[in-house]
Amino acid sequence: MKEEVKKWFKKAKQDLGSAKYNFKGKKYDVCAFLCQQSAEKALKALLLKKSGEIRKIHDLVELGKNVGLPSELLDKAKELTLAYAYSRYPDVQEVKNLGKIVKKFLKVSGEILKWAEKQL
Repeated sequence: MKEEVKKWFKKAKQDLGSAKYNFKGKKYDVCAFLCQQSAEKALKALLLKKSGEIRKIHDLVELGKNVGLPSELLDKAKELTLAYAYSRYPDVQEVKNLGKIVKKFLKVSGEILKWAEKQL
């Protein structure tokens, strides 16, 4: 595996670890963002391996399609993509039950990382 691909995937795993840490601290907005970032970086690592390039986008569905992410994970990635917006911007409508939603995001991010790692 190329060194740059390894760096992207290592950062994806670090982001997931940081997401778990923030979840425990009830920093759910930070956790949501890091879950999205973790999945994004894992998919970009795989895209880099397959195409030699990184796309500068945040849409997990689009990235997932580029690397052949299975349809059941694409469906889960769609909701996780939204975490990028509502976890970062104060003008987005507040989400209720964020802790419950973010717990699901942690699971989805982990699933995407496991899948991507098998492809690498």
